[in-house]
Amino acid sequence: MTIHLHKGDLPANLDFGKSVAVDTETQGLSMVRDKLCLVQLSSGDGDAHIVQMDRASYDAPNLKSLMSDVDVEKIFHFARFDVAVMKRDLGVVINPVYCTKIASALVRTYTDAHGLKNLCKELLNVDLSKQQQSSDWASDSLSQAQLSYAASDVLYLHQLQRILTARLMREDRMHLAQACFDFLPTRAELDLAGWHDVDIFSHSFR
Repeated sequence: MTIHLHKGDLPANLDFGKSVAVDTETQGLSMVRDKLCLVQLSSGDGDAHIVQMDRASYDAPNLKSLMSDVDVEKIFHFARFDVAVMKRDLGVVINPVYCTKIASALVRTYTDAHGLKNLCKELLNVDLSKQQQSSDWASDSLSQAQLSYAASDVLYLHQLQRILTARLMREDRMHLAQACFDFLPTRAELDLAGWHDVDIFSHSFR
């Protein structure tokens, strides 16, 4: 594995192919308080590119162009958060999207453990370390442990996508998954507008 750290933006003309695995790191999980610090990407080749954001400007034209490219599929785990935080701080609408957490919830109905660590262990026999999950991602100088943790969140998403898609097709649920993926940009807009903890489809919401 090679980790490439980029300050402020991706290099120009970096080609991830037709699909790119994406994750983000923020200072916390608040859509109001916690700003985007890192964006991690991988083409599924075993290497990771990590963009350390300039939180004063978020001037990252190459990253924004990639995220907005409708010809490149973006693979996330828990895309709802990442899509929303990048919409908020980068001003981009991300589409098309694939979310391994949604795919898992639709097809691994024998469990309620849909975290990335759970998926990697069961489907790939890979043990992910979550030791750096609570970390100061806004630090100017990131440790090797932080970089390795951040990279690990994107290195396996292509493999998980292939396995989960095969199972979705086996169970005839791919159309449901696709509908959920297509809704994610709208779900992100609802979160940013204040409906993050309200189920607007619920009968009790009236």
